[in-house]
Amino acid sequence: MTDRYAVIGNPIEQSKSPLIHTTFAQVTGQDIDYIKVLGPLGGFAQTVDAFRASGGRGMNVTAPFKLDAFAYATDLAPSAQMAGAVNAMKFVGNKVYAENFDGVGLVRDVVHNLGCDLQGRRVLILGAGGATRGALLPLLVEQPSELVIVNRTVAKAQELAALAQQHQTGQVPVLGVGYDVVQGAFDVVLNASSSSLTGELPPLSASVFAPGCLAYDLTYGKGLTPFLQLAQQAGVTQLADGVGMLAEQAAEAFAWWRGVRPDTAAVIAKLTVPLV
Repeated sequence: MTDRYAVIGNPIEQSKSPLIHTTFAQVTGQDIDYIKVLGPLGGFAQTVDAFRASGGRGMNVTAPFKLDAFAYATDLAPSAQMAGAVNAMKFVGNKVYAENFDGVGLVRDVVHNLGCDLQGRRVLILGAGGATRGALLPLLVEQPSELVIVNRTVAKAQELAALAQQHQTGQVPVLGVGYDVVQGAFDVVLNASSSSLTGELPPLSASVFAPGCLAYDLTYGKGLTPFLQLAQQAGVTQLADGVGMLAEQAAEAFAWWRGVRPDTAAVIAKLTVPLV
């Protein structure tokens, strides 16, 4: 019997999730049907209820419903609790299990696909929104020498730094600062702000990029964003966007649902837009 899955969002036409999960199903021999669901604003719960009633087994969740999914879930994984948001749900009877795989997907892309070991490295992450919040614990598990969160509203960066310090199991220093006081050069610079969606350049000094630095924009499919252009002009040769993160978080959800983790190389190759 074919099992039904979906991605819910608004808008939803741009979503690559059906392509990704259909490819995963083909390479792993899983019998699934995966569709896009346009969720009406204010109608998330009713839409998910209807999908579950029709036999749906699980859903990916994209903007603007990650907080709605957090409230809808009956069982929140630690990853979702830390992120304060949900990007994957699994339906088992009356239970709605919820996860957030974004941070794990980011780290897997950086470490495994790009070959950038984070242990002992200085890491700078731009932005203090949901993407950063979800990435904090997976990043800290890799034991960087320091993790600095920079944000226009300094209080938000400091709040996330305090949260990370409270929940981490190691002793990695975590700081929250404003752009005007970022000090030194970093081995990994991650842009988790919304700047690339709006085509803006974060107020970042080119001096933050250390020799051999990885500059990573969590936005995908935008080509050479202003952030990546700044890094390139600063001499950074290892540039990446978030297409690998997209594929890796999807693979985590697929494995959670189906019990088999697909290889992501073919999907990443299919979705990659040249950084030019």
